[in-house]
Amino acid sequence: MRMVDVRRPDVPGLKKDSPGAFENPVWNGRDARIGGKHMAPTFEALWDEAAARLSAKGVAPPPLPPAPSQPVIPPDPALLPTLMDETLLRPEATPEEMDAFLRASRDFPFATVCVHGAFVSRARDVLSGTKTGVAAVVGFPHGASDARAKASEGRLAAADGASEIDMVGPIGLLRGGDFVRYLDHVEAVREAAPGLTLKVILETAALTPLEIVEGSMLSVLGRADFVKTSTGFGPGGATVEAVALMRHTVGSGVGVKAAGGIRDITTLLAMVAAGASRIGTSRGHAICEGLETGRRP
Repeated sequence: MRMVDVRRPDVPGLKKDSPGAFENPVWNGRDARIGGKHMAPTFEALWDEAAARLSAKGVAPPPLPPAPSQPVIPPDPALLPTLMDETLLRPEATPEEMDAFLRASRDFPFATVCVHGAFVSRARDVLSGTKTGVAAVVGFPHGASDARAKASEGRLAAADGASEIDMVGPIGLLRGGDFVRYLDHVEAVREAAPGLTLKVILETAALTPLEIVEGSMLSVLGRADFVKTSTGFGPGGATVEAVALMRHTVGSGVGVKAAGGIRDITTLLAMVAAGASRIGTSRGHAICEGLETGRRP
């Protein structure tokens, strides 16, 4: 049986006997149970329950993916920025602060900078000539806007030069079991911006493990490229438990983005070891500078 241990490790860190290898306390594959001290469902039991709930509401669940392989930490620290979406989403950020942020982002090979839609065209212009893309948030931060509004935001972001979209799923619909309407939101943005990388933010700190599995399933059905943990404005941020659960749900063919509360290299590595293939952080510059100097932000 396929099982995931989602107990939170006390102190994640590097193996002392293997420089650069990360001790991964949550990736126990088929050998552990969900729920810490209490007997609880295996991952397959959670999957089966989620699949039954989707089917009961008229949504055909995706097939159970093969168990993903053990995540690999990039051996070269210089590659770590390519996993990061450097982020400035503070609503009070001024145009001058955004310009400074974007200019500083040219110094490192981030995957993207993640900004509000109003700043997408400016980010595109400042980052011209680099390999760093522009990610725009949609339905941010609550996910409670109409699907048509999210689609409109997605179209505008694409027209302004975004390469990726981080949309917030309708959290209340997911918690209420309205799976058809939740899927409508994902599909609306997917269809509005067909050529862009689409990430669906679940806001995992507001969800049960079952709801995390259900939201991840619906994101896959809506043709999302990534599932993402958090907005950074919700009740909590990314955890290794949620990341591992999402990775096992979507398999190896869909990305997992950990975001919210990732402020140092140790936490970043813990998320990658748990299965994250992208990291959202507002501390990317400091983390990268720490990699260069050998200090830990």
